[in-house]
Amino acid sequence: MSTLIVSLADLDALPVGKRLIGIDLGTKTIGLALSDVSRSIASPLETIRRTKFSADVKRLAELAARHGVGGLVVGLPLNMDGSEGPRAQATRAFVRNLATHLPLPVAFWDERLTTAAVTRTLLEADASRARRSDLVDKMAASYILQGALDRLATARRAAALDRDSDA
Repeated sequence: MSTLIVSLADLDALPVGKRLIGIDLGTKTIGLALSDVSRSIASPLETIRRTKFSADVKRLAELAARHGVGGLVVGLPLNMDGSEGPRAQATRAFVRNLATHLPLPVAFWDERLTTAAVTRTLLEADASRARRSDLVDKMAASYILQGALDRLATARRAAALDRDSDA
């Protein structure tokens, strides 16, 4: 089995109780967030300091197994005009390489301005530079995952309204 790129809606069809991990992929770190089992709330999980690909993926696989993860939401760093630049291409390459190591479905989520929003929040909370450095990546992953979870909840509510109006 290999990693499969899916739509966000496909992740919503995972078995009940399977969590999602949100990923903010950076050049030096990988921020991780974890959903609750109902896939409605994202919480910061940890930041992996990138070393070798195999070590990074091994840690990600360990966390996925420990927390009963059924899928991944990976932040896709699009340019402001929506086009894909080198960072987005590197993210897609990381996910392709992940396929042989972590057989979970992956959905991409537009992460434009995520780190800026998280940094602004930390500044407003008067977090020190060192504290911001410790938190920003896993909080960015949480921000990415929460956006995806909120979109899924909105889609579920819209589908329920459609069913109710058809009845």
